[in-house]
Amino acid sequence: MAVLSGVTILEVEGLGPAPFAGMLLADMGAEVIVVHRKGGKPAPGMPARSVLDRGKRSIELNLKDEADKAVFFKLVARADALIEGFRPGVMERLGLGPEPCHAINPALVFGRMTGWGQTGPLAHAAGHDLNYIAMSGALWYAGAPDTAPMPPATLVGDVGGGAMYLVTGILAGILQARTSGKGTVVDAAIYDGSAHMMNLLMALRQTGGMPEERGQGLLDGPHWSRTYRCACGGFVSVQSLEPQFYAEFLQLMGLQEDAAFQKQYEKALWPELTQRLAELFLGQTRDAWAAVFLGRDACAAPVLSPDEAAHHEMNAARGTWREVDGVLQAAPAPRFEGSGPWQPTLPPERGADSAAILAELGG
Repeated sequence: MAVLSGVTILEVEGLGPAPFAGMLLADMGAEVIVVHRKGGKPAPGMPARSVLDRGKRSIELNLKDEADKAVFFKLVARADALIEGFRPGVMERLGLGPEPCHAINPALVFGRMTGWGQTGPLAHAAGHDLNYIAMSGALWYAGAPDTAPMPPATLVGDVGGGAMYLVTGILAGILQARTSGKGTVVDAAIYDGSAHMMNLLMALRQTGGMPEERGQGLLDGPHWSRTYRCACGGFVSVQSLEPQFYAEFLQLMGLQEDAAFQKQYEKALWPELTQRLAELFLGQTRDAWAAVFLGRDACAAPVLSPDEAAHHEMNAARGTWREVDGVLQAAPAPRFEGSGPWQPTLPPERGADSAAILAELGG
């Protein structure tokens, strides 16, 4: 998938959303050179050769060393964009902020990934995915009203509100630079991005579809929009929002003649109908229910682990999950017409390309 062939990204080693953004750009064909800390080690819990570094080249530099900073600026001169994920002011204190980088390369897109943003009362405060989306409002509907809100780990904040918005900003900045010759600074804050993702729900809120009270909206309250435990301990997801899909769901559940279930949008009935469905789903295993719903328009599907998803017939057709050298990972997305099949490559060892990159830079 080489749609970004000819685009060069310089990534300064960081955590979570910043390297994810670099991986996504590399997946689409950009040349991504990641600057690993000279003599450094992976962050706690991370492998020596992370999936997030696949498709990238690695050079080790000490960004506090003047000779290595000179190498860094040579890389800046060749890059279309830069990715960094430090707290505000760190790159400036290193002498590597937007101003000196733009002095060398005026067209550079300087991508900055933070939790709270470059400005504001929390700009220098620590935080993590859950904190950012809690403050932005994105966590509010994540769970039933009688449970503590809890989203999928890292997906809503780090990846959705962070990395994806950073990539969007970088690509937009590159387009602008190629017509104007002038780069920009992208301030990608997880707080901002996760709030922006709420606008679909805000559109539903305009017509009363997602009121502020948890458990009363079309997507967080009804019996037809939740997960149910099955006899085996597994779960099935149900989200038959539209009437025609709800009718199909009721038919497959044997409830098409039940008068109470015909009143799909009557909120007063939702708790009772939820309990009745919960009892029904406990009557069979997850896989038995999955067979009932497979290929039908009931908008119901089994909840699978990544390993289970990799062995599902859907994956056999799409090739979304792959195992490379014993490491399970998802293939690049989106896909582009005319691109050949993805050929997975191993992530580089730290500094593996240092000599080659230095030679390309002329020393």
